[in-house]
Amino acid sequence: MRAIYLDYNATTPIAPTVQEAMAPFLSEHYGNPSSLHALGRACHEAVEDARSHVAALLRTDPREIIFTSGGTESNNLALKGTLLRDPSSVGGHLVISSLEHPATVRPARFLERLGYSVSVVGCDIQGTIDPQEVKEALRDDTVLVSIIHANNEIGTIQPIRDIARICHDRGILVHTDAAQSTGKIPIIADELEIDLLSIAGHKIYAPKGIGALFVRRGTALEPLIHGADHEQGVRAGTENVPYIVALGQAALLAAKASDELHDRLTDLRDELASRLETVLGDRLTINGKGGERLPNTLSVNLPGVSAHALLNRIPDLCASTGAACHSGSDAVSPTLAAIGLTPETTRGTVRLSVGWYTSQEDIQRAAELLLDAWESLSNSES
Repeated sequence: MRAIYLDYNATTPIAPTVQEAMAPFLSEHYGNPSSLHALGRACHEAVEDARSHVAALLRTDPREIIFTSGGTESNNLALKGTLLRDPSSVGGHLVISSLEHPATVRPARFLERLGYSVSVVGCDIQGTIDPQEVKEALRDDTVLVSIIHANNEIGTIQPIRDIARICHDRGILVHTDAAQSTGKIPIIADELEIDLLSIAGHKIYAPKGIGALFVRRGTALEPLIHGADHEQGVRAGTENVPYIVALGQAALLAAKASDELHDRLTDLRDELASRLETVLGDRLTINGKGGERLPNTLSVNLPGVSAHALLNRIPDLCASTGAACHSGSDAVSPTLAAIGLTPETTRGTVRLSVGWYTSQEDIQRAAELLLDAWESLSNSES
């Protein structure tokens, strides 16, 4: 039986047209984009075309797009690049939230070891951050505020524009990790009013190992990788042309995604929740249900069972216990702790995320498998 893939928040398959677009740059178009001969010029033009596609997705200027190796590097470049750009600012202040991905938390803790201060703002039980709490965390020496756009585990979407306005009134830069939201909901950089925004290619049907950072014009960054003047001097290293082309094509596809696709993902997510609730009733809880969520993300707490044990009984279902980056651990994820879940509740947390290739049959079968495994485990543990 075909595996049912409901782990699109962990990674997406590469779209067929993305594979087609990158294939020639793995073979005949192998020039260095910095070379002036025909092969080099062809690759340079392909890189710039891709940059334009990514910029169009965010409705911004192509010169504000820096290609990176992925969302993690983009977050690192945003945080470290901002705080390290001025050696005299050592001891400055950074604000993040309790909902951040490790790709933001770990760079923040690294900066803390260098002498910077880090404040963490919390959220409500739905996983939504109050802009007023961000305002109260600001200090005279705050350099940057980094708040995730949409949480990777429960899918809640944050009021980034309101936060950005508060910060800009104080002359403070704002970064958002949009790895999960890009391609799922419309993102317009100017409407969010942010200065820096991270994208991960493998979340939008491009390969792993490619990403981008939106850097608003006039925002200075210290490079993480020093070398030649690639990517406007912000990210040294010969460009990964095939993967950049792939990201450009994926961005082009995402920009063409219609409201109809958004509605279809929402319907699939809600149908899956409804099928589980029909059997489990109010014993099933849905994380972030009362807040604004990504259309594809369903985080549920199954009562009285271990999510690890449950998924181990369903080899045909690809899903995560909480976030994929925490699935190998029994520890409560910071996100689930932040919304106030107890260790007993999080023991049964499963994250189910649908995508472009999810079918109605997948949803029906997934619900049956989950409920059968839950019933079997409940009987064996009772």
